[in-house]
Amino acid sequence: MHVFLTGASGYIGSSVLRSLVAHGDEVTALVRSDEKAKQVRDAGGRALVGDVTDTDVVERLLHESDGVVHTASAPGVDPDFIRTAIGALAGTPKPFVHTGGIFTFGDSTDISEQSPIDPPALTAWRGPNEALLRGSDVRSTIVAPGIVYGRGAGIPAMFVSDGEQPVRLVGDGSQRWTTVHVDDLGELYVLALHRGEPDGYIVAATGDNPTVRQIAEAGAHGAPVVAESVDASRERLGRDFADALLLHQEASGAHARSAFGWRPSRPSLLEDLASGSSVR
Repeated sequence: MHVFLTGASGYIGSSVLRSLVAHGDEVTALVRSDEKAKQVRDAGGRALVGDVTDTDVVERLLHESDGVVHTASAPGVDPDFIRTAIGALAGTPKPFVHTGGIFTFGDSTDISEQSPIDPPALTAWRGPNEALLRGSDVRSTIVAPGIVYGRGAGIPAMFVSDGEQPVRLVGDGSQRWTTVHVDDLGELYVLALHRGEPDGYIVAATGDNPTVRQIAEAGAHGAPVVAESVDASRERLGRDFADALLLHQEASGAHARSAFGWRPSRPSLLEDLASGSSVR
């Protein structure tokens, strides 16, 4: 399949690129610089330097592709990108995989594809864009990743210490995060692209839901782990970001396994942190 990929040099997008190439797909990635284009070529893809907000370029690439994966999701990108995708893809068999996010569901101990949405301010912008896409005739699948980790990056890296510097929790650390390794996530995108059905939705979570305190203790490598008040976390991280990280979220990812044959196999977040792979 000839795939048009956005965000190919980003954290999630680079994993998707590796997985697509490993699957045998031909990938054309729209990137913003020659440096990022080289990264794409080195990973086995074809790069076009341009801007994802250039609707003329995007429309051409949509028409030239057999399928689309959009990982460069952002509030300043998605409204025009999705409208352009609907115009180019509606009524065609071309699959379109769009990136959502787990924060959309708010506090929940059992997040599934049928869960009601209750997003924090940080990601409230996603809802109208996803509703527009799901209400169209595009053969779309939305992938909502849990907290992504692996390869020394992702939100959990904020808790990594050299073993000496104290690690601050977000709040008291009792909230749970539902998680997914970035390489397992990349493989799920490929499955969604090739096996997805119209108006699909996938919660991308492995079923591993540690507390933030457990995450911090694994990343601290013996350094002190320090709780703080909600107000202190908001002051340190910004209110919107802190409120998202304070959410208690658990998910099993059962639908991804049963419907798509997804088999996540990478180390859990706690194992990844304890191994020292993310130590600065």
